[in-house]
Formats: sequence, structure tokens, C-alpha cells
Amino acid sequence: MSDSPYTPPRIWEWNKENGGRFASINRPVAGATHERVLPVGRHPLQLYSLATPNGVKVTVLLEELLAAGHRGAEYDAWPIQISDGDQFGSGFVALNPNSKIPALLDRSGPKPIRVFESGAILLHLAEKFGAFIPADAATRTECLSWLFWQMGSAPYVGGGFGHFYAYAPVKIEYAIDRFAMETKRQLDVLDRRLAECEFLAGAEYSIADIAVWPWYGGLALGSLYGAAEFLQVQSYANVQRWAAAIAARPAVQRGRMVNRTWGEPGEQLHERHEAGDFDTKTEDKGSPAAGAPK
Repeated sequence: MSDSPYTPPRIWEWNKENGGRFASINRPVAGATHERVLPVGRHPLQLYSLATPNGVKVTVLLEELLAAGHRGAEYDAWPIQISDGDQFGSGFVALNPNSKIPALLDRSGPKPIRVFESGAILLHLAEKFGAFIPADAATRTECLSWLFWQMGSAPYVGGGFGHFYAYAPVKIEYAIDRFAMETKRQLDVLDRRLAECEFLAGAEYSIADIAVWPWYGGLALGSLYGAAEFLQVQSYANVQRWAAAIAARPAVQRGRMVNRTWGEPGEQLHERHEAGDFDTKTEDKGSPAAGAPK
């Protein structure tokens, strides 16, 4: 590997031309760029998201809650087209000052509650409905440890490996090697844990699995970055078993469709307002998001 000719300047300056595929939406400052009032449906739970791995976590949990009989988990799901910069609209920034999907507005109480960061939304909903989070202290702690493991680890998979392997305008050997190594280490962490038990917290399917599956299950099943062969994902037998079992759950299959605006039309449900929407979905006549954002 040859030495890079690049020498960092004394003071970094933003060069939008170096942004690659996401140059039109990436910027070094926060805040809204335009006024946009978010739509509001009839249910107490209003979700603003997109079916990237972080968004899928929340719609899977909501569909699992409904499948388990928690009628209060009915929700409206509105797409936030991140490739178009919807996340920088004033209404969305008011819900999530970090301008990342997903964001949830819980209107079920006397005062609306905003919840942002996917892990926080999962924990909020699990505690609200007393479901998909273990009751006993030891198992609950194990569940939360894996939930927070995912929140801390996945940026190495998405912003690290996925970005440099699939999206960067220039392939950088050092960056791809560095993040491929870390991604494989994380897959090995999961594989060793799943050799010990059926699910991450133990015998129970929980928000830990729901958080981890869209990222690492996606890698294991070959739906992220086209990198299955590169990462030799078939070698992680326990992750493969776990990923396939979760993928077969009907609520998971529904949840991964919600706010999906790319891929096969039959796998897309751009907005979700009631269970019957899965039976009456139609192909979007607007402009889909460019590719399948991760």
C-alpha cells in the first residue's frame, strides 16, 4: 500500500465537492435549512422515518407490539426522504435536533413527548408497553447491554465500513481494511454470544435483537452494501441462524416494509396509517430515494 499524498491542513475547511454521493445533504453545522410542518395522523404515536437499518428497528418493534395485542401501539409512519434533505426541515429538527431518522412523537399523554435516537425510541416503547424487555434485573441488564452495544458499534459498520466500501467516491485501501476488520470482529462477538443462547439477552426475543438485526442480520443475509462475499458472512453460523429466524417473523417482514421507498414495489409501504395498508399498498408515483440508503 503506497503512502497517501494527502497532508491535512492546519485548519480544516469544508469542501462540498469532496462529499461524494451525500455531498448535497452533508454539512458541518446543525439546524433547519427550510420551513416544513410535519404531517400528523390520527394515532397517538407519530413516526417520522425511513426504512434504513435505524428506521427499521422502530417499525419492527411497533409491528411486534401490535402483533402481541398492544392496541395502543397503533401508529402513523411518515417518510423522511434523507436524500432530499427532509431531515433538515424545521418540523423534523424540532423533534430531533440531530437531524437523523427516526424520530417519534408520543401524544398518548397529557403532554406530547419527543423521542429521538433509535435506541431511545426502542427503550421508550418497550417500557411503555411492558413488552420485549425482560422483567428480571439480570436479564434486563443483559438486554440493555446489547442494545447499547449496538448503538455504539453500528457506526463502524455504517459510517465506517459501509461508507468506504460502498459509497466513498474513492476506494481507500486502508479505510476499507480498517473497518472491514472491525466489522468482522463485531460479527464474531455476536456469533460467540449466539452460540450460548437463542437470542442476545438469553431465551427471550427482545429489543436487543430488534436493534441489532437490521444491521448485522442485514449483513448476514446479504442485504447490506453487497458485501456478503467480501466479509465471508456465511462463516458466522450462529449469526446466520439467528438472522434467518428473525427475518421469518411476520411482524419483522411488515416492519421492514414501512417507509421503504426503493427496491421491489411489493416490498415498499411508503406511509403506514393502519394495518390494512399492507394489503392496499401501491407503487409510489413520485421520486424514490436514490438507491437503498444505509
